[in-house]
Amino acid sequence: QVQLVESGGGLVQAGGSLRLSCAASGDILRINVMGWYRQAPGKQRDLVAVVTNDGSTTYADSVKGRFAVAMENAKNTVTLQMNTLEPEDTAVYYCNAVVTIRRTRIRRPYWGQGTQVTVSS
Repeated sequence: QVQLVESGGGLVQAGGSLRLSCAASGDILRINVMGWYRQAPGKQRDLVAVVTNDGSTTYADSVKGRFAVAMENAKNTVTLQMNTLEPEDTAVYYCNAVVTIRRTRIRRPYWGQGTQVTVSS
């Protein structure tokens, strides 16, 4: 019903920047919340940053001041600008969207396939 397609991961040196993008498509009435989670090897998946459709944002403490999340409602996309990257930011980053389906009016979360971010020291 809904697909999330991510782009923008890769390899970068510590102190560098990367920008992730995620586009949602399908039977979407409204995207309520959209953002990013990450999972490092051997660890659980944790919230990085999310934004609601009215612009409210939530960030993990470890990324505050370095990362910025933004949603373009008209395009059903979310971006994550990551600056001053650290080796500890290395993980698979997953896009997440809480979507209200147009046909059923059911609200549920969807996940992207994940994109690898590797920060070398």
